[in-house]
Amino acid sequence: MQLFKNTKINFLRYGKLVTGLSVGFILVSLVVLVARGGFNMSIDFRGGTTVLMKFEQPVRDELPTIRNSIGSLGFGQPEIKTIGLADNNQIQITVRNTQQDGVSITDALQTALKDDLPGNGFTVLSVDEVGPKIGGELRRDAFITAILALLSILIYIGFRFNLPFAIAATIPLTHDALIVLGIFALFDIELSLPFIAAILTVIGYSLNSTIVVFDRIRENAKGGLKGKDFTEIVNHSLNQTLTRTVITTVTTLFTVAAVYLLGSDSIKNFSLALLIGFTAGGYSTLFISSYILVAWNKKQPIYK
Repeated sequence: MQLFKNTKINFLRYGKLVTGLSVGFILVSLVVLVARGGFNMSIDFRGGTTVLMKFEQPVRDELPTIRNSIGSLGFGQPEIKTIGLADNNQIQITVRNTQQDGVSITDALQTALKDDLPGNGFTVLSVDEVGPKIGGELRRDAFITAILALLSILIYIGFRFNLPFAIAATIPLTHDALIVLGIFALFDIELSLPFIAAILTVIGYSLNSTIVVFDRIRENAKGGLKGKDFTEIVNHSLNQTLTRTVITTVTTLFTVAAVYLLGSDSIKNFSLALLIGFTAGGYSTLFISSYILVAWNKKQPIYK
C-alpha cells in the first residue's frame, strides 16, 4: 500500500532548520532543569514510600481531605493518584520518607486517614519502600543502561553499514531521548523506572525506522542511482520509504495516545514518554539523520 506515490519532497532542505530548532529546545530545557535543581525524581530514584489503598466508599471527592491529612504529618507534600476505574475506590499515596522518628510512614498514614475519614474504611493493598541508597543505585544503573544501549547501537550500525551511518543513527537516537527528557524537565513531570523503559523503547523504535531508510539509501547508492549526487540519493530514498514511515508512526501514535487518554494514572507518564519519543523519532528519521549523513558526505564522500 502506497499512500504517497512518486513524491519529490526535499527533506534535506529543512534538515538544518529542524536540527537547529531541536538543539535550541534541548538547550532551553537544560537551562530550566538547572534552574529547578534537577529532575522531579520518583521514589524509584530518590527513595520514599508508596502505599496502595482500597476504600469501601467512593474516594475521588475526598482527595483534598486526604492530601491535607497526610501533608500535616510533616512528610512533605504527598503525591496522590487514583488507580483504575472510579468504582475501584483505589488510591496510591507516595511520600519521600520511609520512617520518621522511628515511626513507620504506613502506620502514620493509616492513623491519620482513620481519624480524618471515619466513615470510609480502607484496606492497605501494598506498600513499597525504597531507601535513599537504593534509589541512588537505581539512578546510576538507569544512566549506565541508556549509555550502553546507545554504544551498542553505534557498534551494530558501524558493522552493518559504516561509521558515517553509525554516527548519523546514534545522534538522532540521543536527540529523541533528550527531547523526551526536555519536555519532562520543562513541565516538571516525574521520572520513574517505567520512564527508563519508555526511553529504551523509543530508542529501539527510532532505530528500526532509521535502519529502513539507511537500507534504501545503500541500495540506491549501489544500484539504480549509482553515480548520482548523494543528496539526491538520500532525498529519493526518504520519499520511497515515506509511506512506511508515516503509517508506522501514525498507527503507533494512535495506540499510545489511546493508552495515555484512557489508561490509569499509573501509566500516564510512561505512555506520555512514548508519545513524545515516537513523535521525535518520526521527524528525526526524516530530517536529522539524513542531514547528518549528507553533511558527512560533503566533508568525506561515503560512496565513491
